[in-house]
Formats: sequence, C-alpha cells, structure tokens
Amino acid sequence: MSENIRIAVDAMGGDHAPDVVLEGVAQALAADAGLTVILCGPARVVEPFAAAHERCEARVTTEVIGMGEHPAEAVRKKKDSSIVAGCRLVKEGAAQGFFSAGSTGACLAAGTLVMGRIKGVARPALATVIPSPVRPVVMCDVGANADCKPAYLVQFAQMASIYAEKVVGIHSPRAALLNIGEEDTKGSQFAQEAHALLKEQLPNFAGNAEGGDILAATYDVIVTDGFTGNVCLKTIEGTSKTLFKTLKGIMLKTPLTKLGALTIKGGLKQLMAQVSPDTYGGAPLLGVKGALLVGHGSSNAFAIKNGVLTTAGIVRAEVSEIIAQTVAAGASSATMD
Repeated sequence: MSENIRIAVDAMGGDHAPDVVLEGVAQALAADAGLTVILCGPARVVEPFAAAHERCEARVTTEVIGMGEHPAEAVRKKKDSSIVAGCRLVKEGAAQGFFSAGSTGACLAAGTLVMGRIKGVARPALATVIPSPVRPVVMCDVGANADCKPAYLVQFAQMASIYAEKVVGIHSPRAALLNIGEEDTKGSQFAQEAHALLKEQLPNFAGNAEGGDILAATYDVIVTDGFTGNVCLKTIEGTSKTLFKTLKGIMLKTPLTKLGALTIKGGLKQLMAQVSPDTYGGAPLLGVKGALLVGHGSSNAFAIKNGVLTTAGIVRAEVSEIIAQTVAAGASSATMD
C-alpha cells in the first residue's frame, strides 16, 4: 500500500471544535508528509483552513450531529452531516479512514450503516489502549455492544489482537477474558461459554484476567462485552484523574511539599504521559470496511493530532484487510447472528 493516504476528519467533532480540531489537523499534517486530510464541516470553517494548508481539502457539509441526539436517527436524517459525510468518503473510496471526536454513538452508527461491516464480522467493536503505566494494554469491546453472545468475544479478541500487533506494536500479543477469577470455571454462564470458545478458537488465548491484571499489564489484550468494558475503562480513567488531582493538591499544600514536588516533576510528567488517553487519540471501531477512529469529546489539539495519525497508522497497517482475511479463514459467523 502507498504511504500516501487520505483521511477524512470531522471538523465539528468534540467539545472544543472546531478550533482544537483545526489545530490538531495542522499538527498532523506537519508530522506526516504522506498524509492528505479531507476536512468535513461548514464552509466558513473548512474552506479557509484548506486554502491555507497544503494537502488539505474541504468537504463542505450543512449539518452537524449533536452529542445529545439519538445516534441512529441522526445518521439517517442528517445525511449531510460531517460524520455521515466522512464515513461516505471512506465508503466511496475518496478517503481510506475517518476520524471524529464527535458523538460516539453517531460514529458507531455511521460506521456500521454507511461504511458497512466486513463480511463475516458479527458485530464491529470498539478497542482502546488502556492507560497503563507498565505498557500498552488493548481492551475490546469498550462500548459498541452492551449485549453480547459468547461467540462475539472470539471475534473481538481476534480483531483487538490484530490492532495490538500491527498498530500498537505489541509482538505476539497474549489475550485474556475479563472475569472474576483465573480458573476456567469462574464467572457467569456467559463468561464460561466465552472462555470455552476462546480456548478452542483463539491461538493466543491465555485464560482469564481479573480486574487487577489490567493496569498491571499481565496480558496484552483484554476481551469483554461492551457494557463491562465501558464501565471498566471509565472507572480507570476517572480514578487516574482523581488521584493526580489529589496528588497535586497535596504537593502544593506547603512550601516543603512544593519543594518536594519540584524534585519529582520530571517523573510525574512522564507518568502522566504514560497513562494519558491522548497518546493514541481515540478508539478504533474494528470490523468495519476502512479505518474509523473515535476520539474523546474533550480532546485537545494534541489528542486530535494523535487521533488523525493513528487513523493513518491503521490504514497503513492494513488492519481492516487483515481482519477480513482472519474472519474469512475462521468459522462462519452465521451461527452468531
């Protein structure tokens, strides 16, 4: 595949759009000489930016999907929204990937309805890199599928393992099922059935993982249903923010603690970078035809930049093509629908 790629970007996605999106896109273009961005949004936003930046094209849209709108309904009704237009560019081959920090639900709906599922994939799933201070850990699903069948988790693990190896750079990733104990017989009936299928069908399956194994990076890939994964992810992110905020308050409390804070300032910055969700810029929706990355609504310019670059990385690593080959080589998904 050519190193020169085209990524569509939602100019109106996120709490601080369009300003931080434009800043992040400018940084991404500067960092990747082989990248062309198709910026989707209102003419007043995208046209001046495209005119001022090489390798940026404007795709004017007249609608925006808000965070509070019903995702599927909004995607069906607002066909000229920046999210739908970006996904359509991928479907039509004008772009190879799409990044948005807008409504997660709308991105999932547009990815599935407009870009379409890879043949044989039962359910596309969201994967994310857990902010572990030890090393990157990929979790899947983290919100796309609240209700799952055990067989779905086999494909989640397959797709997340491909992403972990090809994009995150984890050699021969070990995958585990999130459960309430290490033993094969632990957990609900759902968990036990999923464990049996993973053990039978996934060559890199390493068994059950408990909650304490996630940040410890005992395994490289953690697979679970979207409901559990989303609660787990937000608990980890919330805990991390609370701890850093509390620690900052303690360090700034007295002149003596301020002096101590100066001595460990460099180490704290490094730790914060390691556990920051901005490093990869978002979560890919695996299992759709093309690259689709969903960023945090609160994304800053740094996160936008990394989100666009990660989307480009997914395209260059041919993740969708490898997923399609892997699914085609495995068991038919007919029994999973």
